[in-house]
Amino acid sequence: MLRVAIAGAGNWGTRLIASVQGRSDKIRFATAVTRDPAGKRPLAEKFGLALTTSYADVLADKNIDAVVLATPHSQHAAEVIAAAKAGKHVFCEKPFTLTTEDAQAAIDACKAAGVTLHVGFNRRHAPAFLELQRRLAAGEIGRLRHIEGQFSGPPSYQTEPGNWRANQTESPAGAMAARGVHSIDSMVHLAGLVETVFAFSGNLEHAIDVDDTTSCLLRFKGGATGYLGTLHATSSFYRIHAFGSKGALEMRGETELLVSDLANNVQRITLDAADKERAVLETFADAVASGTKFVITPDEIVNTVAVMQAVTKSSRSGQAVTIG
Repeated sequence: MLRVAIAGAGNWGTRLIASVQGRSDKIRFATAVTRDPAGKRPLAEKFGLALTTSYADVLADKNIDAVVLATPHSQHAAEVIAAAKAGKHVFCEKPFTLTTEDAQAAIDACKAAGVTLHVGFNRRHAPAFLELQRRLAAGEIGRLRHIEGQFSGPPSYQTEPGNWRANQTESPAGAMAARGVHSIDSMVHLAGLVETVFAFSGNLEHAIDVDDTTSCLLRFKGGATGYLGTLHATSSFYRIHAFGSKGALEMRGETELLVSDLANNVQRITLDAADKERAVLETFADAVASGTKFVITPDEIVNTVAVMQAVTKSSRSGQAVTIG
């Protein structure tokens, strides 16, 4: 049983705790780091957690094997590096970091310490994505030529101006940090590393300092092209569409996959829902148990961060950005 502490016990941190606590024989939360111990007392009582205000104390606790980071994005790099130096395995929520320099430094720290690192891309465990990935790898649609992602929702209507997410530093290029980065991770995992990005991003109507409309074109190193749309102020929508030389695979949401061939025959597949958060956390626990250091390759982790940076840079400059 992997004994973990979580830093950041807000709405998402609570969801992570609830997904496994008392339900998993692989991972258990022991402690939560919070700025508001009194306010989190009901959470602690419900899930059997100790509470502390000190991340350093958690890192010094020999009874804690790993940390789960659900903290503001700009804090991730320093927190990962500190955990690695303390010999703790790390599960870090997405986006991993906000710059490639920070991403590489955090990865290097984990390599030097020999600890396991995983990033919270729970969408890799969506049933429709797993089926799309399996069929693509089996060559069902031939060579992948183009891939599209769309992941949007209404956070601009729900985020107060004083919230830590309500600024360009923590939420660059609008919904990229909250939603779009999931699609980028999926697309990189399927199509390979991105080498060129051309993007548009802007705030069309909302008071908070976050872009509400972002879209971009991508070219992958393997030759495929791609498109991503991610909006911060619209109805919720999630889609990955892979186009190949023999047909296409389109996931609509987490449990529906459409398979089409060159004759335009379409097969609609409906899959059972799954707990993505439990799956991604148990994958982390399995990696620690087996000695696997990186569930997601360092190149993919850094490239996904690089794409986020490039979207912001391109949208501001009006020029395509090449990722080195």
